[in-house]
Amino acid sequence: MPRLLVTGGAGFIGSNFVHYWLSAHPGQRVVVLDALTYAGNLASLEAVVNRPEFRFVNGNIGDEFLVEELMRSERIDTLVHFAAESHVDRSIHGPDAFIETNVLGSHVLLKTARKVWLTERTVAQHRFHHVSTDEVYGSLGPDDPAFYEKTPYAPNSPYSASKAASDHLARAYHRTYGLDVTISNCSNNYGPYHFPEKFVPMMIVNILQGRPLPIYGDGRNIRDWLHVSDHCRGIDLILHRGTAGCAYNIGGRSESENLVLVRTLCAIADATFREEPLLHSRFPECPVNRGEAIESLIQFVPDRPGHDRRYAIDCRKIERELGYKPAVSLEEGLRNTFAWFVQNEPWWRGACQHWIQTHYGSPPAASSAHV
Repeated sequence: MPRLLVTGGAGFIGSNFVHYWLSAHPGQRVVVLDALTYAGNLASLEAVVNRPEFRFVNGNIGDEFLVEELMRSERIDTLVHFAAESHVDRSIHGPDAFIETNVLGSHVLLKTARKVWLTERTVAQHRFHHVSTDEVYGSLGPDDPAFYEKTPYAPNSPYSASKAASDHLARAYHRTYGLDVTISNCSNNYGPYHFPEKFVPMMIVNILQGRPLPIYGDGRNIRDWLHVSDHCRGIDLILHRGTAGCAYNIGGRSESENLVLVRTLCAIADATFREEPLLHSRFPECPVNRGEAIESLIQFVPDRPGHDRRYAIDCRKIERELGYKPAVSLEEGLRNTFAWFVQNEPWWRGACQHWIQTHYGSPPAASSAHV
């Protein structure tokens, strides 16, 4: 049976993948390596931490000795690489950490995998899956065709540039050394365990606390939204049936303007508070308690530098070749995500407190829509 090393497994997408994998493939060994930076949260793995097939290791992907030791001692044959600095605004103000983690850290994983798997031949078969983003492709105009796997890379932020570099390294290790590598480029994820710094969870948390809903520019920026459960299924398909050396776009087929998405969340919140009267006492700062519409919280703020206008994913390749199809519509996914945050208040309050206390500083005034 596969023995997985999941980097960044205490983060948003990584923790969802761990929950998905242990449910879909019971009994298979899963080792998580996570540095527990501001966005890593052990509480996201609380439900699985005591399972015998699971192991958590607090460490950095840039620690070559540690990665080698784990690969050998755990007889890892499948590496799923989520670990990354991923917030665009942070990359604009402090790009060094993005280069260190996303480029240099990814290279440590690749060269260690090559050493252990190809030189030492510790396992008969192996797979290195590198998780990336649609932001490497740049920005689209309103009528441009969606990004597909052959779209030239044109990153516009330090974050997306660092992810593009790691994509190229992963591909090069396949072409040059024969490492069994696959790459996936996903659209904007959302769902449970999403760190409150990001667009959708920030809006939900701010709605519940009656705080402004900051939207960059005119709010017309467009993203394709992918529920994290669909993303996890897509990666599973790639691991089992994907072709070595290939990249696959994983999309949600759910494009939306940022302003439209926020208004949808406001409508979901209004309906939820009407249906669940007990929420009024739990979240007294929400404007519904003052007889005001939740949309009154929306505030437009100055646009950020280099803000990409539109992302859209053409995921026909993974649909055609591997049988992938997004199962969660945007409205259903937003309803479920809002309900999860309402039901898991201790989780996001703890994450927000940790966020404020870290040396990374206070939360930004606004958040872009990105993975």
